[in-house]
Amino acid sequence: MVSIISIKSKKLTGEILVPGDKSISHRALILGACALGKTTIENLLESEDVMSTLNALKALGINIKKNQKFWEVQSNGLGSLRNPDKILNLGNSGTGVRLLMGLVSGCNINVSFIGDESLNTRPMKRVIIPLEQSGTEILSNDFHLPITIKGTKIPIPIKYASALSSAQVKSCVLLNGLTSTGNTLYSEPVKSRDHTERMLHYMGAEIHSKDFSNGKNEISLKGLPNLRGKHFVIPNDPSSAAFPAAAALIIPDSEIRIKNVCLNNLRTGFYKSVIEMGGFIKFSNKKSVSGEFVGDIHVKYSKLKGIVVPEKRVPSMIDEFPIFCIVACFAEGETVMTGIEDLRNKESDRIEEMVNNLKKFGYCVKSSSNSISIIGNKNIKPKKEIIIDSKFDHRIAMSFLCLGLLMENGIKVENAETISTSFPSFYDTMTLIGANFRK
Repeated sequence: MVSIISIKSKKLTGEILVPGDKSISHRALILGACALGKTTIENLLESEDVMSTLNALKALGINIKKNQKFWEVQSNGLGSLRNPDKILNLGNSGTGVRLLMGLVSGCNINVSFIGDESLNTRPMKRVIIPLEQSGTEILSNDFHLPITIKGTKIPIPIKYASALSSAQVKSCVLLNGLTSTGNTLYSEPVKSRDHTERMLHYMGAEIHSKDFSNGKNEISLKGLPNLRGKHFVIPNDPSSAAFPAAAALIIPDSEIRIKNVCLNNLRTGFYKSVIEMGGFIKFSNKKSVSGEFVGDIHVKYSKLKGIVVPEKRVPSMIDEFPIFCIVACFAEGETVMTGIEDLRNKESDRIEEMVNNLKKFGYCVKSSSNSISIIGNKNIKPKKEIIIDSKFDHRIAMSFLCLGLLMENGIKVENAETISTSFPSFYDTMTLIGANFRK
């Protein structure tokens, strides 16, 4: 077990890079496995989660190697996967397993998936139901891992209206549709992150997205696209950037810049919410790279006020709610988050973990099945070190380490090794700008 202690720090200053985007890294590897020829990937996030996806693709017969500058994925195109000679262990990666389920379901192979203790508890019914429409046979442990998939060479085109706005479900369905001979149709109540659609279009797929005034999103994908290998430059992860950004917002006199971050409009909900709270967040040096918007984030310490986060914004900040809760603790008045029930289905029950742990400090926090409300209080000063068990949830771990930077007696986070699933350089990056961490 790895523990990290964070203690009250002086101002955070400097210019930093955070790792490549996790969502786009998974997709670049998987879509590279679908494209004919060579796909090259620059700035791939080499975290445990992404490496789990990479190793699973290797077991499926995809040639993946690293040279001095970037990763190379060599594939014979759609449907060219082989039967693996082992069960595919995706570790802690929900994105990896759900997207790979979509990929293998459209191939004439049999594949079994397993994960770690946390992943084995996460719900898979949301992807099993639409995949079964395609003719795929799926055996599961009551809609949980372990799961065995018997794919179909020519899947029936899926037509699915999801009740949940989830980029993982959407991507799973679209990956299945790549080997269909018809059009895959998918809709969601509010548009979720659209990296898969952007990347498929960039690689040559005929894919169309339609947005409605009520927020609904509909997607049509033509089957058997002529996908060609491309060069991807992975932008840096806005979800990882949220941690140093949040710390700079709440530690007096802090000012930092975070370089080359993905600024896709469907990934910036955390930053929009902080700006509404009165936070100093500025985007600069904006440009388009491999079909994604990229730029720098300038953050300064700010006096914040509580807000009600609009429910339609939830999909664009779903990964940032743990660290957003920390920010809310330093905002004047009440901050309310609703429509966040899917936080209960992440690496941990993030509603329960944030609420119970914040109460240890004396914060006024309330929750329901789908909401959290927090009344900010800058005067909270526990008289002893507070110990937090991360429950092997990387975002819980990093969030409370950021909170510890304002606590005189510090915070000790146990099971902190989980941070390496998404932000392996977290410790070094934070200490570089002045965070008082120690192991």
